[in-house]
Amino acid sequence: MASPANLLRLCLRPSRRLPNLGASAARQFAHRRPLSTTQWRPAPTPKSPDDEASEKAVDDELEKAFKNPGEYFNSLISDESVSDEERRLAQRMLEDWNKVPPAEQQDIEQLAQDVTKEAAQLRRPVFVKRDSFWHVDEPDQDLITDEVGEDDFEEDDIMAMAHAKLEEHREFREYARIAVWEMPLLSKMAKPFEPPTEAEVLRFRYTTYMGEFHPADRKVVVEFCPKDLPDLSEAQQLKLKKLAGSRYNPERDIIKMSCERFEHQAQNKRYLGDLVNKLIETAKDPTDMFEDIPLDTRHHKFKPQIKFPKEWYLTEERRKELEGQRKQALLLDGQKRTEGALIDGVEVIQHAMLHAKPVETVPVLRRGQRGRR
Repeated sequence: MASPANLLRLCLRPSRRLPNLGASAARQFAHRRPLSTTQWRPAPTPKSPDDEASEKAVDDELEKAFKNPGEYFNSLISDESVSDEERRLAQRMLEDWNKVPPAEQQDIEQLAQDVTKEAAQLRRPVFVKRDSFWHVDEPDQDLITDEVGEDDFEEDDIMAMAHAKLEEHREFREYARIAVWEMPLLSKMAKPFEPPTEAEVLRFRYTTYMGEFHPADRKVVVEFCPKDLPDLSEAQQLKLKKLAGSRYNPERDIIKMSCERFEHQAQNKRYLGDLVNKLIETAKDPTDMFEDIPLDTRHHKFKPQIKFPKEWYLTEERRKELEGQRKQALLLDGQKRTEGALIDGVEVIQHAMLHAKPVETVPVLRRGQRGRR
């Protein structure tokens, strides 16, 4: 915490006396208050006319150099005030410029003029409206918007984030129009389902993301059963299973393959079709039937099929037996009820609650307390 002496020193520091600068300086600082909380700062030094003239001369030189490089280099070479080193540099640049074809020289000059015009617009001073509602002292670096343009914001439009929200709303309305007006028209193109015939043994599966691009939308999967191929014998079917390797599922007796090598689904489907044809041709080749190689199914993990014991099945005989046991139990309860030997559980509980002894409560001692002796 600051002491009173330090607080007094900080308050009197901004109002310290200025040095004796004469009558003119006294008149200049006559408007200052005797005691202020802000420290005195000198006014910014204005630019001299020489500095402004030198900046304008540099801009004019750059404009001449970009407008016509050949004439500019010739003027530098013929100028006597230029040093020898600058004259040699201008000579080399002029030689390089003369090597450029005339057509390219015109394109470069036109491009330099366009760049100069664009730079002039960028050098235009931008005046911030301090009385504007959207004016902030320091721009927020974390706010990412697209508010970058040549024209100033005149408060006659909504902000960029509002435009983005409006565009999202337009997209929702567009999909709503499609669902209401265009989707019902697809019912005219509907076709009745026809189950595949015996000749159509290949089952293809595709993946789509409703018009959105995704790396997995080009994947195509094909499944077929070797028994559905009519041209293959049992030995050839066994050879086809051996050729399929880990793609054969012995539990379902299905060969499953997939392809996503190519960019489009049609290409992957064509590749899988050609691969199936090659497998069938190889399986039909009688030169080597792979009889000495057993069918390897170690890649597949068989799931145990849990079955109930036969004794647990509810047969007709078991149903009749259970019905007989239920009838016998009901007859026995009726006989006990007539004799008064049937025990009522609710009555027993109520009788026990009426004749129960009162329970003695024991106080619970807290930590730090002592019980009575």
